[in-house]
Amino acid sequence: MELPVNKGIINIAILLSIALITATIIYPVLQPKSSSSVSTYFYNAADDTSQDGCNIFTGEWVPDPDAPYYTNNTCWAIHEHQNCMKYGRPDSDFIKLKWKPDGCDLPAFNPSHFLNTLRDKSMAFVGDSVGRNQMQSMICLLSKVEYPIDDSPTSDEQFKRWKYPNYNFTLEYFRSPFLVRSEERDPDGPTHTGLFNLHLDEFDESWTSHIDSVDYLIINAGHWFTRPAVYYENRRVAGCHFCQIPNATDLPVSHAYRRAIRTAIRAVSGRRSFGGAAILRTFAPSHFEGGLWNEGGDCVRRRPFRRDEAILEGLDLDLYMIELEEFRGVEKLGKKRWRLMDTTQAMVMRPDGHPSKYGHWPNQNVTLYNDCVHWCLPGPIDNWAQMLQHMILLEARRDYKDGLSKIQSHKKMQ
Repeated sequence: MELPVNKGIINIAILLSIALITATIIYPVLQPKSSSSVSTYFYNAADDTSQDGCNIFTGEWVPDPDAPYYTNNTCWAIHEHQNCMKYGRPDSDFIKLKWKPDGCDLPAFNPSHFLNTLRDKSMAFVGDSVGRNQMQSMICLLSKVEYPIDDSPTSDEQFKRWKYPNYNFTLEYFRSPFLVRSEERDPDGPTHTGLFNLHLDEFDESWTSHIDSVDYLIINAGHWFTRPAVYYENRRVAGCHFCQIPNATDLPVSHAYRRAIRTAIRAVSGRRSFGGAAILRTFAPSHFEGGLWNEGGDCVRRRPFRRDEAILEGLDLDLYMIELEEFRGVEKLGKKRWRLMDTTQAMVMRPDGHPSKYGHWPNQNVTLYNDCVHWCLPGPIDNWAQMLQHMILLEARRDYKDGLSKIQSHKKMQ
């Protein structure tokens, strides 16, 4: 005998079931993505044929019995504030690690092979002092084969040019921490770290006008954007970041960063005479703990994070995502050769690789903060040379194939 069924109850049950299913589908999409483990959002370079089918940017740190490949005694190019061993850092395990991509091997840096590949060519680093940190790491690694001579046209430390005479290879560094036109508005500012005017839609011609002959252009930025700044667009004040100027709209750092990256990309892509490869190197996160950089923060860890410990969150995640989005946008246009050098994945795992207090003598009367932004030399940043070597070899292979293809096409036309 069947029990009588109330049709109204059935309809309510159906509606509740539909609502529950809908909520199950939509709820994860609506969750805020405030932080990420080391593998959630990262660019999948394996989908990019420029990486030869292997994502060299996703992996882990493993022991390297051959490291270090230079010391503070054998390389004069180390900036004093990154010369950790000279200033008494007591541990050295952080030096004896190398980056191991998942599923493939990244060949060790070969300075002789690197210089021969770049014979008669030039490479320029544009950006903040972490870009200089990378260039000095490169000089130290190449020192086993040859030291460069200073070929800088002026004594201005904002621009350096180094020449390797036996290879006719040139290294250049252009200091442009915001990548766009900027000037210091107030050397003190609201936080005593300066107040800057950033012209977010205007090129910084101190570097953009000097890149036409560069074969490999490596661009980076990020850390300076947290400082108080007034933002200009169309030559008018568009807002600011913690400028404390009456009636100025406070805008997030991400607003300025996206526009600055976009303007830098536009500057390079618009140079008709620039025929090199432009490489956007992604943000290498700092590791301050216990406070901000100017509020007593420090980095005292003595081992790398494991992959499940490394968290990319907050502003670091915002800056990284902006870089990926802007890179993908210009990559689709195909006007210039743009490549992504994703150092974020590796470096977010290395809280142990910063100078901290080992950038000066303990009793030295200097006003310096604990440095958890730059990288000790020798140190983890030396592994960027292996990544760059891999990318350049792939570019050389691509150029060779393109050259053969043009020759074959020409022969068919004859």
